[in-house]
Amino acid sequence: MLVLSRGVEDKIVFPNLGITVAILRVSGNRVRVGVDAPQDVKVLRHELAHTYAGDLNPADGASPSGSTESPGSTDHRQRNLLNNASLALSLAERQLNAGMHAKALVTLRRAMAQFDRLDAGAAPTDPAAADQADRPHALLVDDDANESELLAGYLEMSGFQVDTAADGLQAMVHLGRARRPDVVLLDMHMPVMDGPETVRSIRAEKDLAGLRVFAVTGETAERSPVPIGPRGVDRWFTKPIKPQALVDSLHDELTATPAAS
Repeated sequence: MLVLSRGVEDKIVFPNLGITVAILRVSGNRVRVGVDAPQDVKVLRHELAHTYAGDLNPADGASPSGSTESPGSTDHRQRNLLNNASLALSLAERQLNAGMHAKALVTLRRAMAQFDRLDAGAAPTDPAAADQADRPHALLVDDDANESELLAGYLEMSGFQVDTAADGLQAMVHLGRARRPDVVLLDMHMPVMDGPETVRSIRAEKDLAGLRVFAVTGETAERSPVPIGPRGVDRWFTKPIKPQALVDSLHDELTATPAAS
């Protein structure tokens, strides 16, 4: 069985849109996905989408509100993005229930990408965004929430922008829907999708070619099936780590010649 997050009631929130996507129930091979959205946002099962097609694609260039907006207007674009996201979520749920786990992950990432495009369009201007964009970006993947929070805090105090994920599946969804990080810091022992499987998934993605991956784990490199090199991780750090040594290695790696794609 594939679980889309660490557990039931885990959520992905799009704050600028007021939309929340949640895992409501997991039972055997069946997964129930919920979408909480404002009243003016239509969320339909994919088999019912045709019933709303007239509103999504108004005839004669008229907008759903009856105005003279063209099909290329912002309102029209937003409705199409919402429709695509809703369809993709419904399809992903069907694929999960049918045991098509790999296809479901691809479809889920497509849905999240649609929501992200909407969320970005609704976001207010952030004066700090330019400063954040200039900072090196790390994705920290570890199922120990306390440890993850502490290491993320140290990295942020050392000049990094840090995103976190609780397991490899969350990390892969994040990599499919967010700006590519400069480095992934990856634990090896995690639920849902462990470190070795995550490394294989990253190295199999053409869009992630050359992405730097550091193992930060309690397991020694000698006992792991994950190699150090282009098909595995770039460097290996065994816990307990020395945080400053990790930061220094990150700076050394990120200022070196970029890895070949």
